[in-house]
Amino acid sequence: MTIPRPGKGYYNETEAAQALGLSIESLRALVRQHILQSEDEMAYLHMTSFQPSDLLLLRLLASTSEQQPAEAR
Repeated sequence: MTIPRPGKGYYNETEAAQALGLSIESLRALVRQHILQSEDEMAYLHMTSFQPSDLLLLRLLASTSEQQPAEAR
């Protein structure tokens, strides 16, 4: 019997974007819109690591953003 390998514990920016099916630019826009509190924090996004729970939240936010009409954004 083979025991399934656990998922990754963390993802870098590129891996997170790939896991979400987003471009890096789209991931950054999503984080900028919903998570960051200031533009200064954007400078550190490329050094951020994302946990699986972060990806779950970002996936939910991405799907919610896609469902909103463009003028409502």
